[in-house]
Amino acid sequence: MTVERYLRGIAGAFVFLSALLAHYHSAYWLLFTGFVGLNLLQSAFTNWCPMMTILRRLGAESQACAKS
Repeated sequence: MTVERYLRGIAGAFVFLSALLAHYHSAYWLLFTGFVGLNLLQSAFTNWCPMMTILRRLGAESQACAKS
């Protein structure tokens, strides 16, 4: 899998998990959902995301590398 696919999967899992936690535990978990969304929004403009940096250091390939 590529960094981009890992990132979408991790972000989706975080949003889903925090929505469940907000429903069953505390509405404050929605702040985490907002953080994930805000981070995705800023990465659309800056092309930088902390999770992508972590995934690259763990050895995941970027989409450009995987095509060649």
